[in-house]
Amino acid sequence: MPRVVAIVNGKGGVGKTTTAINLAATLAEKQRVLLVDADPQASSTWWVDRSQNRMGFDLAQETQAELLRGLQSVEGYDLVVVDTPPALRSEALKAVIGAANYLVLPTPPAPMDLTVLIETVKEVVVPTQVAHRVLLTRVDPRSLAEALDAQSTLMAMGVPACHAFIRAYKAHERAALEGVPITQCHGKNAREAEADYRRVLDELERDWLVVRA
Repeated sequence: MPRVVAIVNGKGGVGKTTTAINLAATLAEKQRVLLVDADPQASSTWWVDRSQNRMGFDLAQETQAELLRGLQSVEGYDLVVVDTPPALRSEALKAVIGAANYLVLPTPPAPMDLTVLIETVKEVVVPTQVAHRVLLTRVDPRSLAEALDAQSTLMAMGVPACHAFIRAYKAHERAALEGVPITQCHGKNAREAEADYRRVLDELERDWLVVRA
């Protein structure tokens, strides 16, 4: 059975699709990866449609809860990444979390965003007992103290968070417009943005080994 990794947050505009696309593309360098777009807004589908098959992973669009419950029975893939809808009480989100082996919870470090994220963890994630980790996104490279403060806040509340984080670069916007993952984007800060995701993935893969054990 494939490992199912869901990208989850009850709030939109937090970097959820960017995280799903870039994790899927980086993982696809060594594994067979399927990205499932379960968000009715279909942002991942829009991005992939622009790629002309340059992503390295396959895409499926599915928002029906009854079908999403069967994600672990998908054949032909080592890993399934799911871009979920930003709706805490949606049946599709419940179905994905129920089928997932691991949850990545992207959020900017701003206090308002953290508040919504913590609500997501308490209401939706903790009751399922699915392994999870918060990923700070859209971090201002000129003000890393905000990210460090957010990590400290999460730690104090017992919420697991990645030590690595994703800095806010224009390269992410260019990648989406060009229809490529950050690993294939060129120009200013593209390699720094790529390095952020590679550090995150290294950390997640170490965590997955612990969860599997």
